[in-house]
Amino acid sequence: MGRRVVPLLLAAGHDVTAMGRSPEKRAALSRAGAKPVEVSLFDREALTRVVAGHQVLINVATSIPASATRMLLPGAWRENDRIRREGSANLAHAARSAGAERFIQESFAPIYVDGGDRWLDESTPQRTVRYNRTVMDAERAAAEFTAAGGVGILVRFAAFYAADAVQVRDAVRLIRKGWAPLPGSPAAFFSSVHHDDAASAVVAALRAGPGAYNVSDDGPLPRREYVDVLAAAIGAPPPRFLPAWLTRLGGSVSELLSRSLRISNRKLRLETGWAPSFPSVREGWPAVVRLLHGG
Repeated sequence: MGRRVVPLLLAAGHDVTAMGRSPEKRAALSRAGAKPVEVSLFDREALTRVVAGHQVLINVATSIPASATRMLLPGAWRENDRIRREGSANLAHAARSAGAERFIQESFAPIYVDGGDRWLDESTPQRTVRYNRTVMDAERAAAEFTAAGGVGILVRFAAFYAADAVQVRDAVRLIRKGWAPLPGSPAAFFSSVHHDDAASAVVAALRAGPGAYNVSDDGPLPRREYVDVLAAAIGAPPPRFLPAWLTRLGGSVSELLSRSLRISNRKLRLETGWAPSFPSVREGWPAVVRLLHGG
């Protein structure tokens, strides 16, 4: 997400300082025109020094497991949990200490309760599970920034997809083997957003007031159509869905990913004028597959 957001901020005329966790990433940031810094999200004093003089802080740092299979393993989310629990709090504290005006924090939209075929907005009750409870810690950091007099903003991302996303390649492999890559009922809604559209939403949040904003495409689809569009794009037949009893063996992660979530982006659109370039995966999947094939 960061490597997509930084060029958009630079193109909009902003001076950008960006954290890079490796020499290679810092070099890439420098080539792009940003000022790279080497600092840990877990070093509150160093963060406070680095962010001094900045008006806006954007936290899209995560540590996502490298494959869909690893996401189900115990401990796979430990580093991501620490980033959301400690890193977000440290960065929000540094932003307050530096007198920053605005703090934008990434969050996760698919923690709403199952909504069936209803549209879900930012007021929909949330229900986390064991592996993603720290989402609420990250959200608390933004809320505390607002309570201290700043503009704290949450961008609640739907499920990402793009040609360079590991989970997309996993999904293509499963579909070619005849299986749907998503747990849950074929009739349940699944909300997603292309990585590029998610990045443009982060930049749009510079114009938003305090609070939470769903970042999803315009047209969440039932799982059956969602995977069938991808299958058609790769020239595969419609895949089979796993039986419900097998899905239940996946524990809390499968339970959360099986929910029917028809997430609305209406608040973000009205507040900022943002709109996704891919209204749904009907347009997005064919574009992604063309890139996968080098087109």
